Amino acid sequence: MGSVDETKTGEEVKQQPFDVSDYTIIKEGEAEILMHKKNEVFYNKAQVNNRDMSIAVLRTYISKRKEEHEAFLSKKMNKMSKISENNASDGCSNGECETLKEISEGEPCSNGVEPEKPLAGKGLRELKPPSVLEALSASGLRALRYAREVEGIGQVVALDNDKASVEACRRNIKFNGSVASAKVESNLADARVYMLTHPKEFDVVDLDPYGSPSVFLDSAVQSTADGGLLMCTATDMAVLCGSNGEVCYSKYGSYPLRGKYCHEMALRIVLACIESHANRYKRYIVPVLSVQMDFYVRVFVRVYTSASAMKNTPLKLSYVYQCVGCDSFHLQPIGRTVSKNTSVRYLPGFGPAVRQECSDCGKKFNMGGPIWSDPIHDQDWVASILADVKAMKNRYPAFGRISAVLTTISEELLDVPLFLSLHNLCGTLKCTSPSAVIFRSAVINAGYRISGTHVNPLGLKSDAPMDVIWDIMRCWVKNHPVKEQSPDQSGSVILAKEPVLQANFARAVASLSKAQTKKVARFLPNPERHWGPKLRAGRTITSKHVSLLGADAVNGVLNNNEQEDEEPQVKRQKTEDPTSIQ
Repeated sequence: MGSVDETKTGEEVKQQPFDVSDYTIIKEGEAEILMHKKNEVFYNKAQVNNRDMSIAVLRTYISKRKEEHEAFLSKKMNKMSKISENNASDGCSNGECETLKEISEGEPCSNGVEPEKPLAGKGLRELKPPSVLEALSASGLRALRYAREVEGIGQVVALDNDKASVEACRRNIKFNGSVASAKVESNLADARVYMLTHPKEFDVVDLDPYGSPSVFLDSAVQSTADGGLLMCTATDMAVLCGSNGEVCYSKYGSYPLRGKYCHEMALRIVLACIESHANRYKRYIVPVLSVQMDFYVRVFVRVYTSASAMKNTPLKLSYVYQCVGCDSFHLQPIGRTVSKNTSVRYLPGFGPAVRQECSDCGKKFNMGGPIWSDPIHDQDWVASILADVKAMKNRYPAFGRISAVLTTISEELLDVPLFLSLHNLCGTLKCTSPSAVIFRSAVINAGYRISGTHVNPLGLKSDAPMDVIWDIMRCWVKNHPVKEQSPDQSGSVILAKEPVLQANFARAVASLSKAQTKKVARFLPNPERHWGPKLRAGRTITSKHVSLLGADAVNGVLNNNEQEDEEPQVKRQKTEDPTSIQ
């Protein structure tokens, strides 16, 4: 297995001389890049949120990795000292000298942190700086920011299979000075082939493609080291959110549902897909942060190798039943376990989770999934990331946005997949909506938990079953009557039943989160118009791209193109003029 420094992949790209006047200098964080005015290499300003969040997670990963390694060394040193004491008292009997020798040579760590370099006089190994692979680098801005802003980072390898992108990346590496030149290398290569030929070599693998990451996942989970961090973006939200369910199934192996929770379901579909690819190589994932922002989803997962732990995958996946008439949804776990003494048996999950007709409104169910139904965040990581972001807020261009998202995530219920929309519940019943505080109070007073979600400002996560939710709404409608509806309407069927639970709408102490109590901003507006996906690199900008880029940007490009077209015509006329050739 070749080292990162030694490996040169793909065709050599010669650095061509360039005119600085043809480029715009873009500064983000501590990195600067040269962007050609003709959209030759992809760059999207809106992805500053994505890059800032990735840098924050990467800083926390380096810190956690160091802590894990120190704990591993401490454990081994304690084990060695105990064996040494036993050797001194027993005269090194029963092969314990050999055991000591084996430990001193260094063992792989169970949490995936593998020691690398021997420490002088101790026989244990020192932790090397983490190596990073940016599999789809384009201009190289992300790789440059990693190298210049993340302390303790190792070598950063930036890949692209487009010659113009690799040329631009190398130009930007030189433009950013000696630090970038020493840490970042750019290669022309197919990311899939490169990752397959470098198994378990990179501590961090970053996938941020234009569209779906599905074709890169199989090689990405193989290229990530044990205990390493895989960061993955998916921007094909229309597919993941149910507009083309059959396409989503072909790419990710899950069928999406078009509910209000579709963006969180998209996150869980991507996680289930990564887990599926990892399982083929006796590996599994542990999500540390999963975010839906702007027009994409972004997941951060640790990758480990364990044939026994991999067996728990069916326990982390579920199918979703969504009623077509009301907002009721139910989860069906794929697997279950039965324990007897010290043995554990893995069995299929019990089913079905629902009847053919919804018990609340009598309508049929749509079935989607499988999705990841385990927690999608690690709250310890979230707290560390948020603390780091607040401590270094001047170094994050998108501090306001990412701190707001992380604050909301820190208050989410981890063990509750998907969420309800209060407005949708009221839409089904055709009633006026209670305030979020009143509804949350009723759920809390009924003995259940409830929280918001970072995905939707109107979304509510709760462990209360759907019949309790509808009982609360029935009690609300009794105090706030609605007009009569057709008896076959879902709302009429739900309201025809008497509530079993008598809701208490008295304001509960925990009805507001800590962030709401302190009036911390949680959902910020876009900083500018047309903040979203941009045109793929190399595409010609035309008037039909106004919705993506804005009228001013499109008109500016079109005017420049017209001027460039006119100049050659003037030169051609001068050349063809017979009076000029004398």
